[in-house]
Amino acid sequence: MSRPEIIKQLKKKYPELNRFELETIINIFIADIENALKSGRNVQLRDLGNFFIKKIKEKYSARNPKTAELIYVPEKNKVGFKASKKLKKLINE
Repeated sequence: MSRPEIIKQLKKKYPELNRFELETIINIFIADIENALKSGRNVQLRDLGNFFIKKIKEKYSARNPKTAELIYVPEKNKVGFKASKKLKKLINE
């Protein structure tokens, strides 16, 4: 589901809010999640799951598969998501 589809669904459910207000709410929600992850905090949304940062170690001996040349891959962060038990149960029914 894309952002415009979410806004349409919210507009059907809450007709008293206009499109601009709904877009602002979604943008604030996403920005808060991004800011929390940037600062190294986990984000827990009840009945949905947890967003967290996972550090990927640097690799000194990685190879470029095309040229077989040794390359250095620096340490980086990856966003992880773990679904809640309720969400897992819902999608597996």
